[in-house]
Amino acid sequence: MGRQLHIIDIGVIILYLCAMLLVGFYFSRKNKSARQFTSGLGRIPGWAIGMSIYATFLSSNTFLGVPGKTFGSDWNVYVFSLSMPLAAWVANKYFVPFYRNTGEISAYTHFEKRFGAWARTFTVVCFLLTQIARMGSIFFGIALVLQALTGFDMKTIMIVIGLCIIVYTVMGGIEAVIWTEVAQAIIKTLGALLILYLVIINMPGGIKQIVDISTSQHKLSLGSFSANFTQPTFWVILLYGFFINLNNFGVDQNYVQRYHAASSEPQARKSVWICVAMYMPASLLFCIIGTSLFAYYSVHPALINDIKQQVAMERLGHGAPLAQINAAATALKPADYGDKVMPNFMVANIPVGVTGLIVSAILAAAMSTISSGMNASATVFSVDIYKRYFKPGINDKQMLRLLHIATVIFGVGGMAAAISIIGVKSVLDVWWQLSGIFAGGMLGLFLLALISRQTKNHEAIIAACIGSLVILWLTFPSIIPQQYSALRNTLNTNMTIVIGTLTILLTGIILTKIKEFFKQRAVA
Repeated sequence: MGRQLHIIDIGVIILYLCAMLLVGFYFSRKNKSARQFTSGLGRIPGWAIGMSIYATFLSSNTFLGVPGKTFGSDWNVYVFSLSMPLAAWVANKYFVPFYRNTGEISAYTHFEKRFGAWARTFTVVCFLLTQIARMGSIFFGIALVLQALTGFDMKTIMIVIGLCIIVYTVMGGIEAVIWTEVAQAIIKTLGALLILYLVIINMPGGIKQIVDISTSQHKLSLGSFSANFTQPTFWVILLYGFFINLNNFGVDQNYVQRYHAASSEPQARKSVWICVAMYMPASLLFCIIGTSLFAYYSVHPALINDIKQQVAMERLGHGAPLAQINAAATALKPADYGDKVMPNFMVANIPVGVTGLIVSAILAAAMSTISSGMNASATVFSVDIYKRYFKPGINDKQMLRLLHIATVIFGVGGMAAAISIIGVKSVLDVWWQLSGIFAGGMLGLFLLALISRQTKNHEAIIAACIGSLVILWLTFPSIIPQQYSALRNTLNTNMTIVIGTLTILLTGIILTKIKEFFKQRAVA
């Protein structure tokens, strides 16, 4: 399925990668302290931070995963974006002022002040696992496309791209991350518009034919509005989106670190709304791309056979008999190969010269989020783990060196995670499931600390333990023995963060109320 890139396309891609490295070199000259590496000395304008947050949101999981999901189903995935304004309002009213007032670069330092060292470590571990999962899913997504376009091995692609990201992130720190993301935000948005244009001009009936096919096949639905929480209904995705966006804006170091990088609190607030204003139409654009691709392959059904053959071969192994591969390919549904469709279209329809621009756009989608994850993970590990437990008296020069080393380690960790998920059905499904597992504990404890000021260490520990057990029950139904199968979780996986967060929050509040009740009884 791969093809040889033209020398012009290779030149465009090399030019893009060199530009990203030059940004890192530029900021490396000024990047002489740990504070500058992590916060840019708090002098970056709100519009740049807003575009940076938007670029982090719009990863290759969106660039590839959303078209893949809408190709295989409908616009149910867009409900996630509909939850963003409310989450952003909460963030601007409560989260941004809170973090700006703490003055702590890490999002997790205040957990120790509220509940003790265990709470800080618990949330840091959850965050680091989330980042490794996120970087892994994004590395996988970028390798999936570049393999289709170039024929190179996925592992090789991950390593080459990963090394480039590591270099400019290590050299330039948060300023390099943010300013490269500003450029990447523009590049990948223009790239998405170009892909949609190419789909439309290759449709015999143009936009009208796309709309007709999409309408007749019910591809524009936002999902079922029934109160069925075992399926990804409208309400399930809305709840998932609201809670995961609360986690993003409130507990995720990627975003909290940017609040500190802003030149003022109003600029930090402004950045959140800029992100929402850009991401909502952009995610809709990717839904339209997925639906347009469905229409395109409906008109050209013979072209889908190559994709189905490839997926069947990946699942069965290259040594499987041809008859078995053909049978497996025939049985596949659109949802089984949705992630492969856009790369296939690009291989077949994008002209020489334009391919390099599209690949650069997809690289931008991946690199922006991965570089943010590397920088944030290195910051959290250095401040909340190494400095807290191993070397409290570390000086600034040693801290900067540690940040560089940690950036490399987490970059390699992300690549290793990507290699481990080669062959999954939907990269977006994998990321949503993993993020829900790890984020539930962080968000629940954060909201408990913010909302219930009377809650102390003991109640928080019990709430976190109960919440973690509930998340395990939600995530791994098979831990319940077969004879008690009626007790197994049947909720949709996207409900994990919702139930996990509410369990920790409500358990902590209830335990606090009980403690206060008995305390008052004792005084009386």
